[in-house]
Amino acid sequence: MRIADRRQVEGGQERLTLVPESLDDLWHLSHIIMPGDNVAGDTTRRIQRAEETLRDTGGEREHIWVEIGVDDVEFAQFANRLRVSGVIEDCSREDQLGQHHTLNIEEHTEFELEKRLTPDQSERLENAVEATENPDVAVATVEEGLAHVHTIAQYGTEERATISGPTGKGEYARPRNELFDELGTVLSRLDVAAIILAGPGFTKNDALSYLEEKYPDVASQVTTVDTSSVGDRGVHEVLKRGAVEEVQKETRIADESALIDELMERLRDGHTVAYGPEQVQKAAEYGAIEQLLILDDKLRTERTSEGEWDIDVDDVVETTTQKGGEITVFSSEFDPGQQLANVGGIAALLRYRLE
Repeated sequence: MRIADRRQVEGGQERLTLVPESLDDLWHLSHIIMPGDNVAGDTTRRIQRAEETLRDTGGEREHIWVEIGVDDVEFAQFANRLRVSGVIEDCSREDQLGQHHTLNIEEHTEFELEKRLTPDQSERLENAVEATENPDVAVATVEEGLAHVHTIAQYGTEERATISGPTGKGEYARPRNELFDELGTVLSRLDVAAIILAGPGFTKNDALSYLEEKYPDVASQVTTVDTSSVGDRGVHEVLKRGAVEEVQKETRIADESALIDELMERLRDGHTVAYGPEQVQKAAEYGAIEQLLILDDKLRTERTSEGEWDIDVDDVVETTTQKGGEITVFSSEFDPGQQLANVGGIAALLRYRLE
């Protein structure tokens, strides 16, 4: 996510100019933009002229600028777009004011958002921006005598190192482990969440075996992928196969799984845990929450008139933040989120037991 502009406006709200740069960014936005917010941007709209009113022509599409008061947000994942619907409150054509319209926000679409961000929404936005600026996956492509290391960020790829070394073949050849050791040194210096080790043949497997012995922390982050090439072409093959998106998803699932495992263990022991809206609200008021766990779908629903909880979820989130607790919003698409749903969609790991 890129924030092109950000300023304070009346009523304690902010007006942000945002540019989503990945499908993940659109998913984040689906949990940031809420009914009651204002969203503005360029769009096309079918406009019927006066002389066409007697004929059912449907009108012609025109490029216009609109600002809508949001009443619905839908993440259309398979269409790679975010659909934001509402009533037009400002427009480059005055005759369209008060009409209903849907803005389709896609990757690299600049738009404006006006709202008061809650603490979890601010954190989500910051994480999306950080994910764009900082690489979270490294791709090491390896063949006999040669290795390349690239990092993958949402803005593109960057080559970090090219390593040449012995092949291990011939009477006077040096051991291949020299290449593998230098590769391990380079990878150990990168601050990434996952590493993809790719290349043709079995060299990558031999490299992984060496890393497991000499660089176990690095090896624990590695996923192997078969490619026919190394270097830029090898990275292109990795990206084309969707391997980067897969390891990013697995990393997110692993983080959520660790928290849900801790929750289940504490539930079995019966202490330093709260679950369900009422218990969690009480824990927040006492300042006892160390980690608040909440399901993305429930968080969105409870912020609307369709919510079923007898608590103000935003008060719980803000109180938790103010008293030093951390917040993790679970994805309902993954298994840890489904487990959280089974205990009411909201729970908390506590600093101390509440009687």
